[in-house]
Amino acid sequence: MPILIDKEKVERLFVVTRGQKKYKVVTIINELGLHARSAAQIAKTAGNSTANVWLKKGDKIADAASIIDILTLACEKGTRITILIENWADIDILKDIVDLVESGFGE
Repeated sequence: MPILIDKEKVERLFVVTRGQKKYKVVTIINELGLHARSAAQIAKTAGNSTANVWLKKGDKIADAASIIDILTLACEKGTRITILIENWADIDILKDIVDLVESGFGE
């Protein structure tokens, strides 16, 4: 079941963490964009986090551990998204998701 998103809380996290680098902006580079298989890779990685991991596209925010939430962002090739972790303990999760995106999900 997807987490109910408190958009105001997540927006505050983006503001508070700007100087602390708990987020990274990346561009979707694979030809098929962010589709079910790539969303599943992100969700699997985010599922190992100690706290919530979020994806943001424009004013839309998705739980990175939910394939359905990720797909609702409708990210095609060239889309810029922001990946945000809530807990510093998940810095490796952030790096792993960034690596997935920047490698084109191995496609």
